[in-house]
Amino acid sequence: MAPLRMRALLAAAAATALSLSACSTGPATESSAGAGGNDSGSADSFPVTIEHAFGETVLEEKPERVATVSWVNADVSIALGVVPVGMPIDTYGGNDKGSTPWKDAKLEELGAAIGSDKAPAQYSETDGLPFDDIASTDPDVILAAYSGLSQEDYDTLSAIAPVVAYPETAYGTAWQDSTRLIGEALGLEEKAEDLVAETEEAVSAAAEDYPQLEGKSFIYGSLDPAGADPVGVYTANDNRPRFLTSLGMKEAEVVGGATKGTGEFFVPWSAERANELDSDVFVTWVPDEATKDAIASDPLLGQIPAVRSGALVADSDNTLTLSVSAASPLSLPYALEKFLPMLGQAADNAG
Repeated sequence: MAPLRMRALLAAAAATALSLSACSTGPATESSAGAGGNDSGSADSFPVTIEHAFGETVLEEKPERVATVSWVNADVSIALGVVPVGMPIDTYGGNDKGSTPWKDAKLEELGAAIGSDKAPAQYSETDGLPFDDIASTDPDVILAAYSGLSQEDYDTLSAIAPVVAYPETAYGTAWQDSTRLIGEALGLEEKAEDLVAETEEAVSAAAEDYPQLEGKSFIYGSLDPAGADPVGVYTANDNRPRFLTSLGMKEAEVVGGATKGTGEFFVPWSAERANELDSDVFVTWVPDEATKDAIASDPLLGQIPAVRSGALVADSDNTLTLSVSAASPLSLPYALEKFLPMLGQAADNAG
């Protein structure tokens, strides 16, 4: 891997916006896949060319040092047994380690628990991508299969290492596609396919315990009477609606019709037209339990059919929200355990 890493370092040095550290803050190369190593991947498939929204990325050799940005990408890498040298802090929905329960459990299994010598370096994305911090981990590849990279972001990151960007839509990559793309980038295509299949089977098995969900129409949106934009809906491009669809539910016709052909993952909706948001179940994140009551009593939002019928799922648990909105093979088992009882109750209320 030395030639690949050297090219990345030389390119980064030429970028005036970056200043590389002389030594890595992440784990050593031999431990970048945790306790089990990264020997299960195939080097024979390289070079690999991955097409994405900004063109294509060529990986000449099997990456050993993996950095990630945004949500999902670190989850997938870890699920495949590859511990990143660097990954973002989970600010939204994260715990006191800047991580999540599902990520902590897998890192522990791989011998790379946060706080240990083999743990990934963590960097904050609160104020944008921390290019210097990412560069200092000396990566061979930067995973951004699920992300909202701009062209400028992509160009800057590409000066550090090859970047696996999202295929088409910003923040719109299905977790299955993220898993397959990252598997291809890491030489773990077969393992990625197995992981997708196993996760889909787990979702299907869990849904069988909630037959009342089958065929129920849904809207996954955002309701907040006190917000600047009180109403918004997630489109079929987003992992939140995809999760509900995978459980046997169906997107409400009003959303499908209004967002057909859009490249966005989320669209605002006029509060004056809230009564048109007709579905059996409505799912939203709320900042606290009091907001659920405020939605029901709001003169506009209270007219949403699912709100009137008591079929509103108002989730105030940020970690649970993250497990669905940033769906991955690691997070979905957590979501199934915590979220399905809430959905089942709402479906029962819908009749």
